Amino acid sequence: MLKSILNLLGFGPKADYYDLVVNHHAIVVDVRSKGEFKSGHIEGSLNIPVEGLRKNIGKLEGKQETPIITCCASGMRSATAKGILKAKGFKVVHNGGAWLSLDGKLHK
Repeated sequence: MLKSILNLLGFGPKADYYDLVVNHHAIVVDVRSKGEFKSGHIEGSLNIPVEGLRKNIGKLEGKQETPIITCCASGMRSATAKGILKAKGFKVVHNGGAWLSLDGKLHK
């Protein structure tokens, strides 16, 4: 049970985000507001603000088996988004944390 709690909080095994995107075609979902997204974002990421994620889940229709990496400004909203997506049946969801940090991990 402790392992599950640590994983949920982002203290589990570290994901190789580069590998997930390049080799497993992961989708990066930026859950910041449209204004935040417009001011800068990861190229190719999908913007679905966390407040509207439940009602816009259709934008990810058919992607329940595709790895998804959530990101935001600090990692808090992306953690919430990860929980929502897992509850909606998405199998492989990672909290990528802050988008700027994640962007650096997507390039080798």
